[in-house]
Amino acid sequence: MDASKTQRPESDTNNGYVVVVGSANMDLVVRVARLPAPGETLMGEHFESIPGGKGANQAIAAARLGARVAMVACVGDDGFGTTLRSGLAADGIAIDHVHQIAKRASGIAVITVAADGANSIVVTAGANGDLQPNHIDAASDLIANAAMLICQFETPLSSVSRAIEIAVAHGTPVLLNPAPAQPLPTGMHAGVAYLIVNETEAELLTEIPVADVEGARSAAARLRNMGSRTVLVTLGSKGVYWSGPEGEGKLAAPKVKAVDSTAAGDTFAGGFAAALVRGASIEDAVAFGQSAAAISVTRHGAQSSIPTRAEVDSARLL
Repeated sequence: MDASKTQRPESDTNNGYVVVVGSANMDLVVRVARLPAPGETLMGEHFESIPGGKGANQAIAAARLGARVAMVACVGDDGFGTTLRSGLAADGIAIDHVHQIAKRASGIAVITVAADGANSIVVTAGANGDLQPNHIDAASDLIANAAMLICQFETPLSSVSRAIEIAVAHGTPVLLNPAPAQPLPTGMHAGVAYLIVNETEAELLTEIPVADVEGARSAAARLRNMGSRTVLVTLGSKGVYWSGPEGEGKLAAPKVKAVDSTAAGDTFAGGFAAALVRGASIEDAVAFGQSAAAISVTRHGAQSSIPTRAEVDSARLL
């Protein structure tokens, strides 16, 4: 059967689907007792290859957590690229616009994961760097009719900008996770309905230290003054702070024993988006995303750690 025609999961409403424009990588994961110091060589304990990439992670999170999802991306014509496309399709994601680029290697991420769940990540773009504005234009009808567009910064900024431009022109809400962090181009904030940043990203974008809720509040206020309508600052084990037209709030993180935080932020973003698309309030969407992320950190890997909606609904995390 054609993988691109895989049956997609139904959402709770007829509010449409989530389109993710972003990266797809193969994660090469090494597990160690602790992260190495600069210049230090450590013996790893275990190695595995796991599909990842911020865009693909967020797409799979949104799909497993209840949304209908389509992805716009580029992978290589290598074995990794074939595996990445097949993996997306297996989770019910429409891959008509996931292009396999000839004579290009797929993007990879080399990830070191410590026993306490901390990680360090080095990414090489590979075919992700080939995602061009013409690919976005080819998916313009998809974006125009979507319930939400999700973007990150692991693909060329020109393509992200074009996707947001199309979304804004057609009234499609945009969720932007500006990671790896870099300043947003002039005017991009104005097209962002939901900006999700962690402490490091918030500080880089605002030059405000973010070590606690007060820092998050100050950074969010500055980001909203730049034009983003609703800003969410994820604070790891300290929870999530948000500020937008509906007000502000803070939810503590569920208490779990973390073993690997690789895809926690992506799982939160995908879960938050899936909940919003089916009509949840900001607070309920944050809580849902947090619960999904909390489950993900108790498991190893990127996409292999992302839970389903049924798992989140039955977890009853506090």
